[in-house]
Amino acid sequence: MWLQLRFLRSCSLLLLINLVVICGFADGSLKGELNAVNSNHDERSEPPQTRVTWDQHSLMINDERIMIFSGEFHPFRLPVPGLWLDVFQKIKSMGFNGVSFYTDWGLLEGNPENVMVGDNGINNDTDIWNLDEFFAAASEAGIYLIARPGPYINAETSAGGIPGWVLRIKGAIRSMSPDYVGAIKNYMSTVGKIIADAQITRGGPVIMVQPENEYTTWPGLTEEEFPSQMNREVMAFVAEELRAAGVEVPMAMNDNEVEGYFAPGTGLGEVDIYGIDAYPMRYDCAHPDVWPTYRFPYDWNILHEEQSPTTPFTIMEFQGGSGGGWGGVTEEGCAMLVNQEASRVVYKNNYSFGVKIFNIYMTYGGTNWGNLGYHGGYTSYDYGASIAEDRTLTREKYSEQKLQANFFKVSPAYLTATPGTGQNGSYTDNPRIAVTPLVGNGTKTNFYVVRHADFTFTGNARYRMTVSTSIGNVTLPQLHNTTLSLNGRDSKLHVTDYDVGGINMIYSSAEVLTWARALGSTRVLVLYGGEDEVHEVAFSRALSEPVILDGPTSGIIIEQQQAAWVIQWRVTATPRVIQIGDLELHLLWRNDAYDYWVMEVPAAEPIGNYSSPSKDLIIVKAGYLVRSASIQDNHLVLSGDVNATTTVEVISTPQEVHGIVFNNQSLNTILSSRGKLQGSVPYHPPTISVPSLYDLEWRYLDSLPEIDPLYDDKAWTVLNQSWSNNPRNLTTPTSLYALDYGYHTGSLLYRGYFIANGQESSLFLNISGGAGFGYSIWLNDNYLDSWAGSSDSSFYAQNISLVPTTNNAGLSMGKPYTISILIDHMGYDEEAPGTDAIKFPRGILDYSLSGHEHQSDLRWKMTGNLGSEQYHDLIRGPLNEGAMFAERQGYHLPQPPSDTWETRSPFTKGIEKPGVGFFTTSFPLNLPKGYDIPLRFVFAFNGSTNVVHTRNYRCQLYVNGFQFGKFVNNLGPQTDFSVPEGILNYNGNNHIAVTLWGLDGGAVLGPEGLQLVASRPIWSGYRKPTAVEWPGYVKRRGAY
Repeated sequence: MWLQLRFLRSCSLLLLINLVVICGFADGSLKGELNAVNSNHDERSEPPQTRVTWDQHSLMINDERIMIFSGEFHPFRLPVPGLWLDVFQKIKSMGFNGVSFYTDWGLLEGNPENVMVGDNGINNDTDIWNLDEFFAAASEAGIYLIARPGPYINAETSAGGIPGWVLRIKGAIRSMSPDYVGAIKNYMSTVGKIIADAQITRGGPVIMVQPENEYTTWPGLTEEEFPSQMNREVMAFVAEELRAAGVEVPMAMNDNEVEGYFAPGTGLGEVDIYGIDAYPMRYDCAHPDVWPTYRFPYDWNILHEEQSPTTPFTIMEFQGGSGGGWGGVTEEGCAMLVNQEASRVVYKNNYSFGVKIFNIYMTYGGTNWGNLGYHGGYTSYDYGASIAEDRTLTREKYSEQKLQANFFKVSPAYLTATPGTGQNGSYTDNPRIAVTPLVGNGTKTNFYVVRHADFTFTGNARYRMTVSTSIGNVTLPQLHNTTLSLNGRDSKLHVTDYDVGGINMIYSSAEVLTWARALGSTRVLVLYGGEDEVHEVAFSRALSEPVILDGPTSGIIIEQQQAAWVIQWRVTATPRVIQIGDLELHLLWRNDAYDYWVMEVPAAEPIGNYSSPSKDLIIVKAGYLVRSASIQDNHLVLSGDVNATTTVEVISTPQEVHGIVFNNQSLNTILSSRGKLQGSVPYHPPTISVPSLYDLEWRYLDSLPEIDPLYDDKAWTVLNQSWSNNPRNLTTPTSLYALDYGYHTGSLLYRGYFIANGQESSLFLNISGGAGFGYSIWLNDNYLDSWAGSSDSSFYAQNISLVPTTNNAGLSMGKPYTISILIDHMGYDEEAPGTDAIKFPRGILDYSLSGHEHQSDLRWKMTGNLGSEQYHDLIRGPLNEGAMFAERQGYHLPQPPSDTWETRSPFTKGIEKPGVGFFTTSFPLNLPKGYDIPLRFVFAFNGSTNVVHTRNYRCQLYVNGFQFGKFVNNLGPQTDFSVPEGILNYNGNNHIAVTLWGLDGGAVLGPEGLQLVASRPIWSGYRKPTAVEWPGYVKRRGAY
């Protein structure tokens, strides 16, 4: 998901378009200016099926042109199948019609040759690995899917989604090495068939598939040399595997170099639809007000014409947020970085290039539960996305993106419009304003994207703008010598000769939210603008004189100019309604427009709930969320959510309605001041009771018995492999790399054995665990030292003194000693193709013991999760558990055999010395039904530095057996850990466990160290999820 962009500074095509636009503008018409540029690219594709086709302009589904407006959402990051529909509905209600998703090979085939994708002995509707449930939820919501099965996906996942066992191969990952090719075949054929069965051609929602991911760099090759024949063969092989599995919908590329790699016509490995991948806002969530300038694109339309002129301009990934890292800032900072302002500026810049397939990464992020994330990220994968990790809609950019997506849903002229070149000072009288035209291609409609020339500018700029229309060139505003204004970090989309269902809007400086066919021949058009802005709209004088139906009349000017009725107004918080012939015009403040919902009326198959330009629309004003709408027995039937008493007002329906039903409740209705049917949805805050975790009875177990010299480790893995395929050469007699022995997750535990000669004074260790990792070391049961971690250190080398443990007397000659090392495994890295960066090992990289000439004087064993790659818990997956004793035993699962354990509180006593304590408890929940109530566990930073307790501790949080939190007290930043309904049983018993690891002293959570907190309840039309199947503790065979 990372990228580097290169922008061309000039080219002959850029000059050509500049000349065409300028000359065309001079004679008063923009129509057809760029036809010459496109005339050579008017060939329609011939895919192996006819349901999804394309040309140079757009995708076509069922022979209808459609803009794919998509959001990224990964099912594995929300491990509750019953909530997938909730997220799909929230994305659909934004006006989006698609979702792009990855599948994570590392989660699905953690055990070689065993791909977990259904038929696992788990109920289908609660199986978190069952993609069929994901496809069914998408179909029900009416969302088209873009499948991205990798095998490499990046996505801030551990090893970019490559299973740990694959990291042991000798050949390069993502190459044509026979061992890599052999490794991916089972996964690609299995997942490929599942995706193929869900294609639109077989009645499913999948319309596109992306093989590989950002396959656009290779070390040692120049940009001119990439892709080499080897690279082409990899892309071709992955695509062939998918085709062999039955995939027939178009295949796409996401080129994060914007170099035209694998575009149609480039040879072996070429895809059907070339797409790019970009993150211009970058990742500095600590300084969200600082907008970087070096990645902002200016010429993508030019590059697209050079690189892939026969396909629609496609952005397979575009920045929707960013992720945080250890010791950084929380995801709220990332939400501020890519906020509603950035959404206006950088997204509308994309529209100026004529993007027709647009995917925002992420739209719902979710959670890196169960150690699935890469080492650079913490548990939350909220990503600052439009929909928060707890699925709430509290970020303004959700509404801003809703305005944008709904505009394109009702603007078919955009689908064939040809982008021009942005010019500072062109079209306007202000050189600090940049305008990019999109010229109607076969239609009269033109689009103008307006922004500040310096897109980071925070001040206000005023301008007048000259546009080409059907009545000639017009400089607007026309009335009373006023000006338009553009606030800082804002962008607008003006239109001319815009078709409103057969009524021509000559121009509008206000932005179009939507329009719909209402009763009879009436059309309803909704325009909006920023607070206190002056806007102007014009219609033909052939329509009757405009009449103000509702709202304040002050500030509105209506005059005849040439052949047009011109309406000018200043935007206020109070909406206005004007009738012009058969057109009902609604003039809104942008923040009021946020509460408007544009819903599609279900249609006959094969369209059903999917988006189509032929569908009727319903417009309602309804507050927090409307999920779906239909008309039954002359009643408008809505499902949705409210977080306060809400007025629902029917703005437009295609047929007459006499009542409103909201979440199966009939509303008492009246007519509003503008003659619209409206009713009130009451909100009754329920009584919420969640337990105080401090007051619960906790049971305790020492989870580090391994430091006892008498501990029996005969079941541990002997580290006797004298070789490794790893690119990092061994610096030890035998490999101590955890991946060479099948351990890839959670934590690692080593024991080293030696016979003392009395000369030992220090131990040198070089240990790798990933960013933010920590470790602790014991000699026998004597604590030596710890590394508490750093956000920028993936490995750490140090000399550890042995003298303090022996009262300066040295070790006893001839006596056996055991070194125990506990390492936090933070996940593997990500990589570019060919680097094999993800193979960088975790564990002990190097060591030496003073007084010993030979490293081989130390012999080593280790353990990780029980069973290593043959993991025990198929329901929770291969990465959920680590090396700690309680985890290996399965005590983190519900109902462990804790009756005889010590009663001890992590809040008041915790642990008294460095080590690991395991604490478990249970509690019931009985939350009111009909409400979506987000719950989260909140840790408090504990800065205690007294003699007994330390601030350097780490916790894992297990909820009903699922690891849903990794808390690092000295680094942070994450303290809040959202846990969804379905993992938590909202109406029944729940079991939680906490591992408390004190690194350089005892550790205690403190009185408010961990709390269960409920957010504001939302009365919801969501479908209550079935609790995920989470079997409890059963004594594990072979546990040690």
